[in-house]
Amino acid sequence: MDSKDHRNELNRFFKSFVHAGRGIWETARTERNFQFHAAAACAVLICGFLVELSIIEWMIIFLLIGGMFSLELLNTAIEHTVDLITDKHHPLAKAAKDAAAGAVCVFAVISCIIGLLIFLPKL
Repeated sequence: MDSKDHRNELNRFFKSFVHAGRGIWETARTERNFQFHAAAACAVLICGFLVELSIIEWMIIFLLIGGMFSLELLNTAIEHTVDLITDKHHPLAKAAKDAAAGAVCVFAVISCIIGLLIFLPKL
């Protein structure tokens, strides 16, 4: 691989982060549920500072927040893809969207339970 090819590879690599950032920004700007989770994450982070979480607790909180944002992004991607494929109401399209939303819901409930297990003893 010569230096020009290497530069092109690096350029494509860094552009992938730009595209990812654009996807995150667009989702944060337009999706109500993502905005709700962002607000909840901010509240959790503030509470974490107030109760002085341990390093392990912080790691758990960041994993949960990252997981929640990731699932919301995937849910949005699935919804947009289904909408792109068909504009008709189809049982499989509905099933795909419902399953993606269900995954977000399951993770949100589990995250809340874990959050309560972390925060309640500190109150």
